Amino acid sequence: MQKSATNQNPELNIQDVNTEKRVGMFSAFFLEVGGIIKFSGLFFREVWRPPYEVKEILVQMYKVGYTSLPLVGITSYIMGLVLTIQSRPILVQYGAESMLPSMVAISIVREIGPVLTALIVAGKAGSSIGAELGSMKVTEQLDAMEVSSTNPMKYIVASRILATTFMIPILVILGDGISLIGSFTGVNIKGHVSFLLYTNQACHSLNFSDIIPATIKTFFFGLAIGIVSCYKGYYTENGTEGVGKSANASVVYGSLFIFILDAIAVQLTDLLTK
Repeated sequence: MQKSATNQNPELNIQDVNTEKRVGMFSAFFLEVGGIIKFSGLFFREVWRPPYEVKEILVQMYKVGYTSLPLVGITSYIMGLVLTIQSRPILVQYGAESMLPSMVAISIVREIGPVLTALIVAGKAGSSIGAELGSMKVTEQLDAMEVSSTNPMKYIVASRILATTFMIPILVILGDGISLIGSFTGVNIKGHVSFLLYTNQACHSLNFSDIIPATIKTFFFGLAIGIVSCYKGYYTENGTEGVGKSANASVVYGSLFIFILDAIAVQLTDLLTK
């Protein structure tokens, strides 16, 4: 009788399975977030304790900046160029073409520049860190460091997290400048504006309330990218297959945290500037 009842209600069984899958996905997500928070606590506990791996931090900063700068530069230039070309017809229609440098500068400095650069670093350097630590985990190099009295949390993890934290603000500043050069190119495609006039118009519209919050939040973007990438790599499982999953998860979770932090930063900035 139970078997026939089960066969008579296949839709109910499918709904139960889907419900269990959704519950499992939510549980896995919150467990992942809890693991990242715990891992962050370990990082903040170790980062203040000597010895300080200054040389390794500088090496990792060079790697993060060197590998990401070409892609950041190309993307920023194209973004400034495209934003200018797409915005120009609308401003011309309302007779506000002179406001184009100001509009582009504010858009890039406040939002587009920091978020775009952070996403690029998450995809380029974040995946590299996740894969590197994952390879070290599955080949037991991290265990070997612990046996040899070397703290991997300080030497491997802390150095990479600090590198992303300090390098993303620098990359954002460079990317913003390159975007404005791209915008200047777009302005001169259908007109002629001197570089000095363009920079005066662009910089005149920017205030400290635009620059300082946008710069501060980039430190948190870098911190989130470093923590997520190191966490996924540090706890890699299932051999070489897990290395690929860790690299992919580093990008996905890193990008998600960037958007969440940006939304929080926008709300705080809006409250503080009222």
